[in-house]
Amino acid sequence: MAQVKICGLKRPEHVAAAVDAGAAFVGFVFFSKSPRNVAPTVAAGLAADVPAGTARVGLFVNPDNARLDEVLGSVPLDLIQLHGNEPPDRVVEIKQLTGLPVMKAVGVAGPDDLDALWDYGLVSDMLLVDAKAPKDAPLPGGNGLSFDWRLLVGRKWLTPWMLAGGLRPDNVAEAVRLTGARIVDVSSGVEAAPGEKDEQLIRRFIAAAAV
Repeated sequence: MAQVKICGLKRPEHVAAAVDAGAAFVGFVFFSKSPRNVAPTVAAGLAADVPAGTARVGLFVNPDNARLDEVLGSVPLDLIQLHGNEPPDRVVEIKQLTGLPVMKAVGVAGPDDLDALWDYGLVSDMLLVDAKAPKDAPLPGGNGLSFDWRLLVGRKWLTPWMLAGGLRPDNVAEAVRLTGARIVDVSSGVEAAPGEKDEQLIRRFIAAAAV
């Protein structure tokens, strides 16, 4: 059984569907190149409807301090997700600047990528183990790609972690079984089209992850 984060939410009805189905985390994307990008003013309204007990996550890609101030000035977030190539010292800096816990996404394609998870685990409050984006990909995540989950068998880090990358209602139970992940993160896997969530897929995914 795994908890679920539904990421890239843009509409109240999809936030409501995620919360009603039992999502532990809901994510809002603040990255202009993403089809899931949401303006801080819109995200503020969405976040305000999230009940206590469900964590509100803000996804950023290499944000500067001004961007963090802009978003946090209006959007109540519980966790910052860094999905760019932020080095460990920037992770520490953002934690100190915002006073919020930080989750660092690390892309994995093969065994050589696992060392970075240990390094970031020393400075992050959580890790997001995601599929590494192709070199020519316009987005660092949300590409619907997966990696060999067997790479994570028996692995442990100093911080809690989420599994992401190519997860869907029809494969999330197997991913949890193989990796032992206690939290899973999905975006494109519950969409009818890029950036357009599907309420039924959200519900099916959360139910499948709970098996």
